[in-house]
Amino acid sequence: MCWTVRGLRLAGAVTAGAVTALVGLVFVLVAAPFAGRPAVRAAAARLTGLELRRLRLDLPGRDADGELRYLAARVPVGLLGGLVVLLLVIGATLAVRLMWSWSRGEAMDGMLPTPPLLAYAFLSGVVLLFLDLSGLVGVDVLERRLAVRLLAPDPTEALRRRITELTESRAGVVAAVDAERRRIERDLHDGVQQRLVALSMLAGRARRGRPELLDQLHEQARQALVELREVAWRVYPSGLDAHGLAEALAGVAERAAVTVSVTCELPERPPAPVETAAYFVASEAVTNAAKHSRAALVAIEVRQEGTMVVVRVRDDGIGGADATGGGLTGLARRVAALDGRFTVTSPPGGPTVVEAELPCA
Repeated sequence: MCWTVRGLRLAGAVTAGAVTALVGLVFVLVAAPFAGRPAVRAAAARLTGLELRRLRLDLPGRDADGELRYLAARVPVGLLGGLVVLLLVIGATLAVRLMWSWSRGEAMDGMLPTPPLLAYAFLSGVVLLFLDLSGLVGVDVLERRLAVRLLAPDPTEALRRRITELTESRAGVVAAVDAERRRIERDLHDGVQQRLVALSMLAGRARRGRPELLDQLHEQARQALVELREVAWRVYPSGLDAHGLAEALAGVAERAAVTVSVTCELPERPPAPVETAAYFVASEAVTNAAKHSRAALVAIEVRQEGTMVVVRVRDDGIGGADATGGGLTGLARRVAALDGRFTVTSPPGGPTVVEAELPCA
């Protein structure tokens, strides 16, 4: 059954390729004299994108200058695929007619179903079917190689681009670490340190005969512990290693100033760097929603899609989040360090959706 489905899908893709080859031929003949115009290049890019989706190819950073050349080069390959499909249809039609006539004891083109003729027809049909199916596979492989050959970036250029991305990612990670250190120092200086100074002063006054200050002293000590715990969790959540991402996110929901729902559906624990990045993306997004978006409800969703762990945080706030803001930029750098993708969608009026895709393979 699986082979049948794959065969039908392949035949459909090759047939669609034959049709789009004719469309591409007309486009190339009409657009070739105006190849340099932006509208023509945009149309070529759209047609090329359709072809890549048909072939299920992902060619990031494809060569825009080679798109029109690719559309012209694939015309004969697409027409060849159409011819192979046509032969397959003709052969299948003749086989059905032959079986129908002989099953009723009728002659087909004056031929009755004798044993030698049945053997000859069966063997010929198997051979022709094999050749036709091989032709379909060959056309599909040829189209894929042609697309890669004409559209994929030059290997040297791709390597240079990758080196640039890694250099920028490394610089971004260093900057994010420095920013995180500054934030921790600010939290300690403006929060915990000031609280401890006040605590020390209250203790001194209580020692000088003011026992009524003991309750206030106890409350200040409790607040200092809470703030110190918050700072420690922002440095690294200790519960993440012990209990996993779902429990750590449940802790984020409990400590948040807004209502937070958590959906964490992972078949297994991802690698530690991915798990850590997922936690910080969700935690920072919730913090931003509580501080800036006037949100009443935040939804955290963590799922595995293929080889990617997808973290999606959605709030019902006023929108307008700045993707270049300090916190979101730090998250983008953290995700980029793992070769992931980070997007922020926040139209005025909301909702705001922060999404990170983290490779876990």
